[in-house]
Amino acid sequence: MPTVTVWNEYVHEKEDEQVAELYPDGIHEHVASVLAEAGHDTHTATLQEPEHGLTEDVLEETDVLFWWGHIAHDEVQDEIAERVARHVREGMGLVVLHSGHHSKPFRKLLGMPADLTYREAEERERLHVIDPGHPITNGLPETFVVPEAEMYGEPFTVPEPDRLVFVSWFEGGEVFRSGCCYRRGNGKIFYFRPGHETYPVYHQDEIQTVLRNAAEWAAPVEGSPYPTECRHVDEPAEEIDGYEP
Repeated sequence: MPTVTVWNEYVHEKEDEQVAELYPDGIHEHVASVLAEAGHDTHTATLQEPEHGLTEDVLEETDVLFWWGHIAHDEVQDEIAERVARHVREGMGLVVLHSGHHSKPFRKLLGMPADLTYREAEERERLHVIDPGHPITNGLPETFVVPEAEMYGEPFTVPEPDRLVFVSWFEGGEVFRSGCCYRRGNGKIFYFRPGHETYPVYHQDEIQTVLRNAAEWAAPVEGSPYPTECRHVDEPAEEIDGYEP
């Protein structure tokens, strides 16, 4: 099973009683407990720790990094964001949750602003599984409902996903690409939209199934199909007339 680090800015839980009631130990600890129950070796890190808890040693030992952030994106050091992006390109998986769409590592890796429209109105969200053969959908019905959700709507300014797994419809009529898969270098990235901090989204069975499946899907595979640095080669694949290394 992959080794997972769950990162959280850990700000809302300290400032909002409603969030603290839903996640008394922090969203990161709750998500980590869900993954630990599935057998994953889980660790947590937060914004307030030295180097945001994402040292080279931590990332070297991490197979999949889960990222939850919302109101403190700008407080993440650029150096740490680039470190995370580099580890993804080298093979570490990245699962970006909800408002992590505006996180520095995600936008850096995608090369686009990841802007969207939003509304907080406790409205119903129905997620449609549109890629039922994808490993992230294992154990899920064709559709399922999040009873209370913050609306995210299109346009979502991200690159076209390599695989689109979920599309959401909201009670107010909007739709959204809510499960997007990417490859960047040797690393796999999954963006999953549900998860607003004032609603009990991460307590829902279907959402927890997605989290567990995403951890397994995003884990590194044996071998590195893409080089992680430029290499000089003296010997050509075929003979070149007049060339001597």
